[in-house]
Amino acid sequence: MNAVEPIRDRDTIIEIKRYLLVKNQRDYILFFLGINVGLRISDLLHLKVKDVSTGKIKIRERKTKKNKVILIPRDVNKALDLYILNMENEDYLFPSRKGINKPIRRETAYKILKKLQKKFKLGLVGTHTLRKTFGYHFYKQFNDVVALQKIFNHRDQKETLIYIGIQQDELDRMMSRFNL
Repeated sequence: MNAVEPIRDRDTIIEIKRYLLVKNQRDYILFFLGINVGLRISDLLHLKVKDVSTGKIKIRERKTKKNKVILIPRDVNKALDLYILNMENEDYLFPSRKGINKPIRRETAYKILKKLQKKFKLGLVGTHTLRKTFGYHFYKQFNDVVALQKIFNHRDQKETLIYIGIQQDELDRMMSRFNL
């Protein structure tokens, strides 16, 4: 099984956001929120309106069972406010078309990302791509692996750098300059 990659190019991220904004509001919010808060897809898909209506996400992570509070970045919060305007507190943020008040499934999120991969010629993508994209750009912006390790609940810094693809970037950069 191949590891999925973050979306490294900011211009591509902007193009994807523009495309999704016009194409599908739900998918746009899934992408926009996912690349800005670093939650696992299982946690994202189970968010309800009440979980994001205060400008913070308060959840108990499904995998780690740890309670977590995440400040939602301002631009994402503005988009969320518009998106949830006519929704009820108990509504899932990413409703499925199948069933009443059920979230989309992981497989649906995967299909959304695979369509983006094809349209935008992305590298290997999967449901971890949103979280890895957040991690990659967080690290590039702040260069703080300790903070990112804490956000991701990783055991050590090496695990975090491998997860977001930084270690591979550095190896590629060195190999491209290597000359014997």
